Amino acid sequence: MARRVHDCVGALLVRDGHVLLGRRRDDCDWLAGAWDVFGGHVEAGESGEQAIARELAEELGLVVEARDLFYLGDLEGAAPEPWRLRLYRVANWTGEPANLAEHSELRWCALEDAQAKLRDAHPDFPRLLALAVEAAAAAGRP
Repeated sequence: MARRVHDCVGALLVRDGHVLLGRRRDDCDWLAGAWDVFGGHVEAGESGEQAIARELAEELGLVVEARDLFYLGDLEGAAPEPWRLRLYRVANWTGEPANLAEHSELRWCALEDAQAKLRDAHPDFPRLLALAVEAAAAAGRP
């Protein structure tokens, strides 16, 4: 019998060349105490874009539209259970990020700092972070 793969989405919010990351609380079921992007599990019947919009509203109090989401790529892993993370750059949002959910800290990180914080989570995170920052700068949202 095939093992269930956790289908997840993640958002990279870029402002002034910095990426917003959150440190997960120590009592979280997944990635306790680790730095992470914002997002979560895709619920039954949701598209990736719908899941990102829901997660950003729940975790940060932000409103995003599907037209402002740009797919960057997938990351996959096997621990603690098989998972797939569809990563999106968020070009625009309404509201100011607020810590509403499972994070003990929010921080706008320079690219190199964000890459260092997420490198151990998956070896392709640094490349996708750079892609998001470069795309934001090219779009006129440094």
